[in-house]
Amino acid sequence: MNYSLYFDADNKRDFELPGSKPHYNPDIYGKVQHISLHLDLDISRQSLSGICHITLTPIRQNITHLTLDAVDLNIHSVSVDNVSHPFDYDGKTLTIHLPSPPSPSQDLTITVSYHKEKPQRGIYFISPDEYYPHKPTQVWTQGEDEDSRYWFPCLDFPGQLATSEIIAQVPSDYIAVSNGELIKTEEKGGKTTYHWLQPQPHPTYLMALAVGKFAIIEEQWQDTPIIYYVEKGKEKQAKISLGKTPRMIEFFSEKYGYPYPYEKYAQICVEDFIFGGMENTSATILTARCLLDERASLDNRNTETLVAHELAHQWFGDLVVIKHWSHAWIKEGAASYAEVLWIEHEYGHEEGIYYLFQQAASYLEEDSSRYRRPIVTNVYRDAIELYDRHLYEKGSCVYHMIRGILGEELFTKFLHTFINDNAYKTVETVDLLRAIEKATGYNLVPLFEQYVFRGGHPDFKITYSWDSETSIASVTVKQNQAKEENGKYVDLFSLKIPLAFGYIQQNNKPQLKTFILKLEKPEQTFYFTLDKKPDFISFDVGNYYLKTVELDYGFAELKAQLLHDPDVISRIYAARAIGKKNNMEAVNTLKEALEKETFWGVKVEIINSLGKIRLNQATSVLVSHLQDGNPRVRKAIVKALSQHKNVQSYDTLKNIILQGDESYFVEAEAIGGIGKIVASGNLQDKQEEVISLLQIILTERDSWNEIIRSAAIRGLSHLNTNPKAADIISQYTTLGIPQPLRQTAIRCLGDVAAAQTPDKITSILDILESILPETFFFTQMSLIDALGKIEHQRALSILTDLLATTTDGRVRRHGEETLLRMREKLGKDKTLRQLQQEIDKLKQENQELQSRLALLETKTT
Repeated sequence: MNYSLYFDADNKRDFELPGSKPHYNPDIYGKVQHISLHLDLDISRQSLSGICHITLTPIRQNITHLTLDAVDLNIHSVSVDNVSHPFDYDGKTLTIHLPSPPSPSQDLTITVSYHKEKPQRGIYFISPDEYYPHKPTQVWTQGEDEDSRYWFPCLDFPGQLATSEIIAQVPSDYIAVSNGELIKTEEKGGKTTYHWLQPQPHPTYLMALAVGKFAIIEEQWQDTPIIYYVEKGKEKQAKISLGKTPRMIEFFSEKYGYPYPYEKYAQICVEDFIFGGMENTSATILTARCLLDERASLDNRNTETLVAHELAHQWFGDLVVIKHWSHAWIKEGAASYAEVLWIEHEYGHEEGIYYLFQQAASYLEEDSSRYRRPIVTNVYRDAIELYDRHLYEKGSCVYHMIRGILGEELFTKFLHTFINDNAYKTVETVDLLRAIEKATGYNLVPLFEQYVFRGGHPDFKITYSWDSETSIASVTVKQNQAKEENGKYVDLFSLKIPLAFGYIQQNNKPQLKTFILKLEKPEQTFYFTLDKKPDFISFDVGNYYLKTVELDYGFAELKAQLLHDPDVISRIYAARAIGKKNNMEAVNTLKEALEKETFWGVKVEIINSLGKIRLNQATSVLVSHLQDGNPRVRKAIVKALSQHKNVQSYDTLKNIILQGDESYFVEAEAIGGIGKIVASGNLQDKQEEVISLLQIILTERDSWNEIIRSAAIRGLSHLNTNPKAADIISQYTTLGIPQPLRQTAIRCLGDVAAAQTPDKITSILDILESILPETFFFTQMSLIDALGKIEHQRALSILTDLLATTTDGRVRRHGEETLLRMREKLGKDKTLRQLQQEIDKLKQENQELQSRLALLETKTT
C-alpha cells in the first residue's frame, strides 16, 4: 500500500494515544483453505448480495463454535456442509454453533448468505451526482488493514492464507476485475458474470474487486499479460503513467531472484480511491489521480515510484506475507526501498541515493515534529496507525543500511534467500534476520535493536582540527541524542562508520584515505597521523547510515567538501553547513558550487541554502540560474525566491506567472510564492495586484489535477489579514469544485482564519461546519487540517463532532492528534491571558502604591 500523509504538527508527542493497547493475532480453530465469493452487484442501488463459501480444516479437537469477522452485514442464513446451523451475530462477529465437534482431519465448508446496502468501508460505490455529474460509475474494494470484513465474512487478519475466487455479476456494460486468472465470463439477461480464480494462497486483505466501464490496454512480460484498466478517454495518460511496468517486472524478477509469480498483473485506476495504491494480489488498484499528462510527466516521478512500489509488493507482501501488522515494515519498507532501487536502475546511482535522502528527510520530519516510535510495535488502537513514515521511509532506510553492511553481492543473495525460503508463507521481523544470517553469515541483530526495535537515530556533530606541527588530524564525534539518565546514557548508538580524508587531485577524482570509526560513546575524539593536511572530510563514506549530521569545522574544508567530495550526500551536508554562515562568503561559495555542480539534486540543496540567506546578492545568484534546463532546479529557485521579500524576487515570480513555464510545478511554485512575498514587509502595497492576478488564474488556467489553481489558492492563503483573500478562498470550498482544488481551499481557509476579524472567523467556521456531514476521506482530512489552524473553541467543537462520527482510523488518528494540540494551545493561551491579567493587576497596584507614596512624600515636605 502506498500511503503518505503530512501532518502539521507543532510539538512532538507519544505515538500511543489514549486507548492504545497491545495487539496479537487471534487464536485460530482451523486453517482456511479456500474462500469463494458469489456476488451480485446492484450498482444503481449501491448494494450487493453475497454468498461466501469458506473451506476450513479444524486443527484441534472439541470445537463447539466457529467465529468469523463480519461488520454491519445483513446475515440471511448460515450453513456448514450444506446443513443449516444456528448462529449469533452482534454486528461485528458471526458465531456459528456446532451441534457436534468436527474432526481435525475433516474439511468444513461454511456458507454465509448476506446482503449489504450503501457500504461506507471495505467496498465503495462511486457514482455521479448533482455536484459531480461527470464522475464515472465504479465499484472498488479496499481491504488493508482489516476492512475486508466490511464486505464479506472472513477470518480477517494477515496470518491466515487461502486460495480464493470471486464470481461477480454486474450489468453487461461493466467490467469486473479481480485477483488471479479470469476463468470464464457468462452473459445472461443483461448481466455478465466474471469468474476470477486466485490459485495461490494469500490473506483476505488482498482479495479485491474493481468494477467499471474501463478502457483496457494490454501489454506483455514474457508469457504474463500486463493489463491497464482506466476510464475511457484516458488511454494516453495510462501509457505515459504505467508504460514502464513490463520493464519493472523484469527488473524486480531478477533483483528478487524469483520470477513474477502470478497469472497476470493488472493495474486498475479508479476514482476517489482513498490511498495512492493498493497491492491486491495480481490486481493493484491505483488512484486515478496518478495518471499523468505529457506536461506533468516532465518532472513528476511520483507515479513511476508508485507503480514500482505496488509492483514490488507482489513479492514483498503478497508472495511473502506478514504474520501480524506490527511487522508491516517488512513489506512497506521493502516496497519503499524498491522505489530507490528502480530509480537507481533507471536513472543512475546519484538519482537513487538522492531519492533515498529525500525519504530519510520525510521520516526525520515526522520524528522531530510528530512522534518517535519503534518501527516494530504492537501497541496501537487501529493497525492503520502504523502506516506512517516510520513504517515506509525509515523502513526503506533500514534496508539501505543492510545493503551497506553486506555489500552488493551479499545483499542480493539475502533478498533471494528471503523470498525463496518464505514464498507463500507468513513472516515476522526475525525471519529477515534469519535470512541475512543464512545467506551471508552476518548477525545484524545489533542494527535491528537500534533502528527497528527502538525509536530514533543518531544525531551526530562532527568537529575537525589539524595540527600542522605534528601532522595530526583530530576528529570529534558527538552523539547529541544521547542523554544521561540515572548515571548511564540512553539512546546511544553503537556503529562502525567510515570516515575519509579527501585530497584534491588536479584533473582527477579526489583521493580518499578512509578509516573506520567505532562509535559507542556520547563523545569520542579520534587522532590520525597523516602525510599532509587533508582538503576535506567525509563522514559516513557512502552515506549508508540513517542519521542527522552537523558539520562544525573550518570554512575552507566545507568549501572543498562542497566542490570536490564525490558523494552527493556529503556535498549536500556541506552546502547546508555553509548556508548557515549567512554571509557574503557563503553566498559566493554557494554561487561557485552552483555553477560547477552537475547533479540537479545537489543544485536544489545549494539553492535551498541560498534561499535562507536574506541578502540581495543571494537573490541575484538565484535569478541568474533560472534558465537551468532541469525543471526541478527551477522550481527550487522559485521556492527560494519566495523567501526573499524584495522587488527583484517579486518581479521575477510575476514574470514567470505571466509567461508560464513548461513545467506545471515551476509555474505553481511561482503562483503560490508570490502571495508569500507580498504578505508582509515593504511589498504589502502589491497585495491588490497579486489578488487580481490570482483571480485571473483561478478563472482561466486549467491543469493536471488542478495543480495551478490550487497554487493560486495557496498564494491567497498567505494574505491572511486580507478579508478579500478569505472571501475568494471560501468560494472554492463548495461542492462542485473539482476535488483537488476544493480540498486545497478547505485547508487554506484555516490558514486565513487566524488573522481575520471575529465576524469573519465566525463565517469561516460556518463554512467548515457545513462540510462536517461529508464522509469522503480526503475531505475529512482537509477539514481537520483547517480546523487545527483556528484557535477558537468552536473549531475544537466541530472537530470533536467529526471524530464522533468518522469510521476511518486514519481520520480518527489525525483528528485526535490535532485535537490534543488545539486543547494544549488554547489552554496555554488561557494561562497566558490569566498571567497577563495578573501582571497588569500588579502593575496597577504598584502604580497606586507609588502614587500614594508620592502623595505621602508631598505631605511630609
